[in-house]
Amino acid sequence: MIRVLIADDERLEREALADLVVRRFEHEAVIQTAENGRRAADTAILWEADLILMDIEMPGINGLDAARAVLEQRPECKVIFVTAYSLFQYAHEAMHLGACDYLLKPVDPDEAEAAIRRAIRQIEAGRKLAELAADTAEAEDRNALVMAHVRRYMEDNYMFDLSLDSVSEILHISPAYLSAQFKKYQKMNFLDCLTELRINAAKQLLTDPLRSAAEVASMVGYEDASYFARAFKKRTGMTPTQYRREAARQAREARL
Repeated sequence: MIRVLIADDERLEREALADLVVRRFEHEAVIQTAENGRRAADTAILWEADLILMDIEMPGINGLDAARAVLEQRPECKVIFVTAYSLFQYAHEAMHLGACDYLLKPVDPDEAEAAIRRAIRQIEAGRKLAELAADTAEAEDRNALVMAHVRRYMEDNYMFDLSLDSVSEILHISPAYLSAQFKKYQKMNFLDCLTELRINAAKQLLTDPLRSAAEVASMVGYEDASYFARAFKKRTGMTPTQYRREAARQAREARL
């Protein structure tokens, strides 16, 4: 079961989210609620929450600060921020903290369900990695299986601050050993795989003309937009802006 904490200072919003989780995740999740940021942080740590649906604007400490306090002690906890404010600085800071998603109020039930399901996949992938690392099965088969799950974990978490060090810490192995094993079984090195996942995701996001290149960079895991642009051009031969224009041109031609 996934432990889901719902934190919102508005009672009706809290109850609506709780009802959604109960109805759509009846056999997958148990819930707790919190009415402010301080209570949310304390409950998440003591109850060992797996996932938090966190309102940003709350009295006391806001949702961003509450999430930061939780993640310092429970870095494996996933956070979906919920807010009535569509501000890029909120989204940027949320992604920097490692948020799974960012939902705008009034929350669309289907969008919320999709975001929660993505978070659950990430939680389960992390648990599976930890279980596999402790498994005593045959070494060769075990290593192949572990590296396959590392790849899946990367596919679910490429947008966060992912690195050899962070994944090797989950597996309790050295970064050098993880690097060698990943390349052996996945036929490419860890950084190339991570870059490929991020650039492929960026290609999809760049087709939306309302998203700036800087916003896309943040959404796929790059804090430095200039570094993202260089990495994107190295992979595709085009800058993000050039790629956006070319994708738009091809879309127009396809409609003719």
